Amino acid sequence: MRLLFLAVLRPHTGNAVTAQRVRAHLEAAGHVCVLKDAFDFESPSEIANLILAENCEAALALHLYRGGRLLQGHQIPFGIIFGGTDVNEDANQEEKNTVMGRVLEEARFAVAFTESMKEMAQAQWKARQISLAVTRAVPVQPHAKGKIYVQSQGIATTPNAAFNWNTFLQRSEINHSADNLHIFLLICGLRQVKDPLYLVDAFSEWHQEEPSVYLVIAGPEVDPVFTREVKAKVRRAAGVRLIGEMPQEDLHAVVKNCFAVVNSSVSEGMSAAILEAMDLEVPVLARNIPGNAAVVKHEVTGLLFSSPQEFVHLAKRLLSEPALEKEIVVNGREYVRTYHSWQAERDAYQQLIRKLEGSAED
Repeated sequence: MRLLFLAVLRPHTGNAVTAQRVRAHLEAAGHVCVLKDAFDFESPSEIANLILAENCEAALALHLYRGGRLLQGHQIPFGIIFGGTDVNEDANQEEKNTVMGRVLEEARFAVAFTESMKEMAQAQWKARQISLAVTRAVPVQPHAKGKIYVQSQGIATTPNAAFNWNTFLQRSEINHSADNLHIFLLICGLRQVKDPLYLVDAFSEWHQEEPSVYLVIAGPEVDPVFTREVKAKVRRAAGVRLIGEMPQEDLHAVVKNCFAVVNSSVSEGMSAAILEAMDLEVPVLARNIPGNAAVVKHEVTGLLFSSPQEFVHLAKRLLSEPALEKEIVVNGREYVRTYHSWQAERDAYQQLIRKLEGSAED
């Protein structure tokens, strides 16, 4: 099949990495996958022209709103992969919720990264169907039920073996002895939903007590206005550094060399950075939100915090309790190997894409 695949393709972001991985899975099964950035299109008519020009027989979208809304009404079957913010954030806006409900009705299948995301989507659009039934006096059609499949993200890490850690520290203006350093790495695009400034004040205060600890924020400048705010804040914060986006292999090498990976997001679908850290045997400290709690079990596969002060408390525990660090690392690695198999993800998508073959009545 020739498939159109719409996703947000900002370089080195979670969505872009997921899209590239899913495309590779589908192409390995013999499909032709035309991957396009959803932000390059403003209307379904542009997509209609693209479908015609590329001779696409079916389509796939990553993100129910950003990609999915462009696929409606083209008379080709399509599937959806939830992105996270579509279910967690966009669904709370009435207009977007209505659009996404219609997309879900038309989709042959939808993929959620976690069971909790599936349940949230089902509840969200079941409520919409009940509302329609009341206002239009039509029977409830639970369009989400039965078509949402749970498939965790498949993880494969590839750290650059030639990466020079000391050069990286010098570039980041971290001049401590490498043996005595404890780098906490926060990987995120600079946008408000990732909340990269959440821990800055508390961490900076801790750094002044304990100069060997540093917080390094790594990721692309997604929101230009917010990026300026982040840069201004970090410039004034002792012990906090900001670095730009990096090739994935180099980023994996940084993860492997740091003390812990941090996630402070307000909302997450499923954080690949957390799972990659587990795979690379690096402990994780994550903000206690549903998307993170779905993969991080407190004191088992990582540590969950609900305030900056609790983060510092848990980080200090991790530094002073080697047995806890070791247990978290072992359990995290085992969790990723068991539940986030790259091969299992490949098999699942190759199976699901068959639902797009043939007519809607098949």
